[in-house]
Amino acid sequence: MTVLNQFTGIVLPIDMSNIDTDIIIPKQFLQKITRQGFGRYLFYNWRFNDNYGKEINNNFILNKPCYKNASILLTRDNFGCGSSREHAVWALIDYGIKVILSSSFSDIFYNNSINNQLVPITLSKQEIENLFKISVNKVGIQFTIDFKNNIIIADKQIYYFKINKLHKFCIMNKLDPIDLTLQHIQKINDYEKNIFDFFTSK
Repeated sequence: MTVLNQFTGIVLPIDMSNIDTDIIIPKQFLQKITRQGFGRYLFYNWRFNDNYGKEINNNFILNKPCYKNASILLTRDNFGCGSSREHAVWALIDYGIKVILSSSFSDIFYNNSINNQLVPITLSKQEIENLFKISVNKVGIQFTIDFKNNIIIADKQIYYFKINKLHKFCIMNKLDPIDLTLQHIQKINDYEKNIFDFFTSK
């Protein structure tokens, strides 16, 4: 099994708080549960000036060429608030976002992210402010996320982050809850067999 120790990517700074799931992906696109194909609808109402996805909004940061391959989203407070739609996480992943840096997340969005290996990292407001200054002053800069040592390397500066040990294990080993459960399938089968024998024994 490949272990993800580090990830390096271009930073997309969206300087806004309270970005809700309807902004991340509008409700009219929640018509399937296959997880793929939602990236084209990410931030749809901000990316396009029309309802058909043909008129690009050149003022929206994601449409600027330097952020085309961004994979680390930097944002402010309360990211992922609003409805509990898991499609918001799928849209971010399908577009190519791997890590989100914010000072706070909606609880449901946070858990949906962990379950889908989209990494939500919470930092203090001051640390987020510092990272915004770096990313705005150096457009297209890359940050490195070191999962093994719980650090972010940004323009030669280091920021430490905390993450639940189980969540970290799942992220580094690319496991969702089902994968994690299946790692213990033999113990589960043995337990169920013993329970069955206990209730059927005379």
